[in-house]
Parts: sequence; structure tokens; C-alpha cells
Amino acid sequence: MRILVVEDDKKIASFIVKGLQEAGFAVDHATNGEDGLHLALNEPYDVMIVDVMLPKLDGLSLIGELRRNHLQTPVMILSAKRSVEDRVRGLQTGSDDYLTKPFAFAELLARIQALLRRSLGTSETTALKYEDLSINLLTREVSRAGRKIELQPREFALLEYLMRNAGKIVSKTMILEHVWNYDFDPQTNVVDVLVCRVRNKIDKDFERKLLHTLRGVGYVLKTES
Repeated sequence: MRILVVEDDKKIASFIVKGLQEAGFAVDHATNGEDGLHLALNEPYDVMIVDVMLPKLDGLSLIGELRRNHLQTPVMILSAKRSVEDRVRGLQTGSDDYLTKPFAFAELLARIQALLRRSLGTSETTALKYEDLSINLLTREVSRAGRKIELQPREFALLEYLMRNAGKIVSKTMILEHVWNYDFDPQTNVVDVLVCRVRNKIDKDFERKLLHTLRGVGYVLKTES
């Protein structure tokens, strides 16, 4: 899953970006509202985290521009403003959630997962499951048929993306956009390598294969016909 963080405070931004990357997300960071708006309008994001007090273009104006451009990416506001009026104003502008500073990273992560569930129309609380394969979104634990599988953060991010799109074909470009940052060089075989690593971990020791390659098209998580 890919997240855009628009925050001008270097310390807070570093804290958020590092934490999200460690949790397996692909993260882009903009330090002002204008750059954040440009990225949001030109790159595919699953969630945006936006500070209110930003240089060049404030957060509420940024969100307003997104909605006027019919971009419905879920947006969480981060703000030191704690009054009810401030929260109401932020939500009325078009944001989906409002988190006040200071905050616990665990709460931020839980709210992001809630936004993802709502935007994708899923009902799960902390886990995704497909056939006998399951992942816990909070503990980052993966298992198949009750057997624990160890995944690196990028491998987990790929598997989460595939499971959220189970039964649907996802192309290499789609994987690059949601698992890596926007400035990643697409002229490499990193997707093939990552898919191979994940396939070896979730399929190698099992008779029924789940992760399939459609040559020249992409990849799909499905049961064999």
C-alpha cells in the first residue's frame, strides 16, 4: 500500500515515514502543500496524511483542491489544533479522519488500516484471509494452513496488495506504484524477484498453488482451476 505524507516538520515527518516504511508501506513525503497537491494529482495513493499548517498551500486548501478534482483518496489530517471547531472544519473540508498531535504511532497505524478498509469496502478488522492463507495487519504475522511464514517488510507489502486484490490481475506497473516509491526506477526486474521470493514462501511447500504469473500481463492470487 502506498501513502503520501505532507508534513513540513522534519522531526515529525521522519518519525511517520520511518514508522510506515518499517510497517511495510511505500511512502512518499512532501514538505509543502503545493508539492503535496502535485504528487496527489499525479500519483496513485491509497491514503494521504496531511498536516494543516503547511507552507505555500495549507492542508485544508490542499484537501479542498483534491475533492474539487474529484480525487477521493482517503485523507487523514494531522494537526496540533485540538478544538471541536477545528476538527469539524477539517472533516467538512473533505478529510476522512482527524488526528491531533502529539499522537501514538500505533493509533496512527490503526487509523490508516481503518481508512483502507473503508475505501476498499472490506469489513475485516485486523486480518486478511484468502483460502488457507492469512495475514494479520497489526502484528504483521503471516500463516498458511496454520504454518507460520516469515516475510520481509517489502514481501509483506506485496502479499497484502495481492490479497486485497485477490482474483484480480495486477500488472508490474501497479505493483511498482503501490509497493515502491514514485521515483523508483521501473527499468529493473525487482518485481519479478520479489514475486519469486513471495511465491517460494507461500506456495513452495504446499500442493495447491495460489500465486500465479500471467506472462506479459501480470500476477494474480487465485486457486488453480
